[in-house]
Amino acid sequence: MAKKIEVKKPPKLFKETQTIVAEIAQKLDGDFITYWISRNSRITGDDIIAFYEVFKNRNKKDILYLFLKSDGGSGESSLRIVNLLRKYYKKIIAFVPLDCASAATMLALGADTIKMGPLAYLSAIDTSITHDLSPIDVNHDLVSVSQNELSRVIKLWNENKVEKNKNPFSEIYNFIHPLVIGSVDRATSLSIKLTTEILSYHLKDKSKAEKISNSLNSDYPSHSYPITIHEAKKIGLNVEELDNIINDQLFQLNELYSEMAQLAYTDFDELNYHDNEILKIIEGVDVKLYYQKDKDWHYRTEEKRWIPLNDNSSWRKTIYKDNIIEETSFHIR
Repeated sequence: MAKKIEVKKPPKLFKETQTIVAEIAQKLDGDFITYWISRNSRITGDDIIAFYEVFKNRNKKDILYLFLKSDGGSGESSLRIVNLLRKYYKKIIAFVPLDCASAATMLALGADTIKMGPLAYLSAIDTSITHDLSPIDVNHDLVSVSQNELSRVIKLWNENKVEKNKNPFSEIYNFIHPLVIGSVDRATSLSIKLTTEILSYHLKDKSKAEKISNSLNSDYPSHSYPITIHEAKKIGLNVEELDNIINDQLFQLNELYSEMAQLAYTDFDELNYHDNEILKIIEGVDVKLYYQKDKDWHYRTEEKRWIPLNDNSSWRKTIYKDNIIEETSFHIR
């Protein structure tokens, strides 16, 4: 008989992370919440409901300390998260010990103060999009396209063109669909609007908010340009050094979260595997919500692509109540 393959499951580490969360919370004069996202995931609209689940039944203080770690995601979702946080807290202080890029930078801009550690960085927030009509890479995946890339292609064309009256778009359209170009242009305008709106929650000087927004959207040659604390101060952001002890504790949390988010692939054969990876974590004292993949993947050879099967991915909730740890599924649709 064929041996049944056991599906790999990542560790939950509730007690371990709760110990550090409680230690940090005791040092602060406000609530402490973590928002940690794996490099294999992004900020999305569902995260707002998970945040609400954490906040809705808690006795809240006036100040929120938010540990942020993410490579980015949806700017619209960042605005909605900031709006939710501002419903509950008069002041927000962001803890940024590591990467806080793109849409995560947008979210950090909603804080009155951003405290950055030695390895921390924000990033430019010029928008790139992956459209249904985007170009396809060697793995047959859709490629993201940014306004900055398009602008640079056109600039290089105009600087080096041989035929004076030839339009660069006649050539660009051979590689990038015109609807993609139009969507990128719209997304750039949206990014500036979102950034300015997020800053307005605490920055009343509209001209300063617009200046910061335009700088983050257009002054950097790379979307992933690391904006350190030195650069952030020059832009006009209210940033401070993160306390060394808290920074070290956040690194301990990051290590535990990284262990939770380890790749949890179970190979059945060369064409089928199961994915159980944890992608996102939102945690406060006595409560942790995390999003976990739980689905099979099958490689369809005739289409040269992987397709998901039996998808049971969902948010999961763990709480500590009456000396008992309770784990339940948290459904968001």
